[in-house]
Amino acid sequence: MYLLSAIPSHLTADFDYCRDIVRKNTENFPVGSLLAPRQIRHHLHAVYAFARTADDFADLPGRENDTKLQLLDNWSDRLMLAEEGKPNHPVFRALRHTFDMTGLTSAPFHELLVAFRMDVTNKRYETLAELEEYCRYSANPVGRIILHIAGEAYLEPGEPLPQKIRYSDAICTALQLTNHLQDLGQDTLTGRPLYLPREELERFGVDEKMILIRRFSPPLGNLVKHLVEQSRQLFEYGSPLVKQLQWPLNLEMATIIEGGLAVLGKIEEMDGNTLRGRPRLTNSNRAACLWRAIKRIRS
Repeated sequence: MYLLSAIPSHLTADFDYCRDIVRKNTENFPVGSLLAPRQIRHHLHAVYAFARTADDFADLPGRENDTKLQLLDNWSDRLMLAEEGKPNHPVFRALRHTFDMTGLTSAPFHELLVAFRMDVTNKRYETLAELEEYCRYSANPVGRIILHIAGEAYLEPGEPLPQKIRYSDAICTALQLTNHLQDLGQDTLTGRPLYLPREELERFGVDEKMILIRRFSPPLGNLVKHLVEQSRQLFEYGSPLVKQLQWPLNLEMATIIEGGLAVLGKIEEMDGNTLRGRPRLTNSNRAACLWRAIKRIRS
C-alpha cells in the first residue's frame, strides 16, 4: 500500500531542492519516472538527489582522488547525522523524513557510497563476476529502496531474499550494465572506470589500448554485443516482477524494462560501436516503450 503522507510545510523547500536535482538530470533519471506513484514520488526524489550528488562527487573533473574521497566521506558523515536525527543538509532533511515515514534504513545508501568510492579507486575489473558485484552496490540498492518505499518488499535480517527483490536486482544490474555499454565512449574521455572486464577483453581478442583511444574494432563489437545479450537475459529474468507490483508501479517498472531493452537494441543497430556515439532514445522511442510496457502488464 502506498504512503499517502503529504510533505510537511517545514520540509517543502528541502524536497523542492531534491526535485530540482531530478529535473536538471532528466537524461539520467530512469525511463518512466513520472509514472511512479504520486504519493511516493517526493521520497524517490530524495533518494535520487542523494545518489546523483554522490555520483557527481566521484566524477568531478580535474580533482584528485583524495579530494573526491573526502567529499564522499563528508556525504557519508551527513548520512550518519541524518540517521541520528540531526540532518544538516536539504537532501538529508528530506531523507530523514523518508526514513521516518517508511521505516527505510540507511543501509542501502551506505552500499551506494561503496560503489561511488569504487568509481574513484577501482579503474578496472578483472571478471564479469567482479563487475556484477560492483552492480550489487551501485544499482541493486536503488531497486530495493523503491520496493521498500512502495510497500512492495522488505529485507528482513536473517530471512531469505524475497523473490521480488531477486527480480529487482536482476533488472537493476541489467540497467547498470546497459548504461556502461551505452556510455563506453564517454567513460574513456571522462576518466571513469573501464567497465569491460579484462577477462572478457582477452576472450574476445580486444586490445584495451584501442578502446582508450576510442578506436573501434570488430572484436570489440562482438564483445559489446555479447554483453548486450547478457544484459537482455537479466531484464527478461527480472520481468515477472511487473506482474507482482501494484498499479501504477507495475507500469513504471515495465517502462523501465522496455527502455533498457530499447537501448540495447540501438547498441546492436550500431554493431556494438558506442565509442563514437551514445545511443539515445527519441521521444517516439519512449512512446513506443510506454506502449510495449502497457502490453506487457496486460499480457
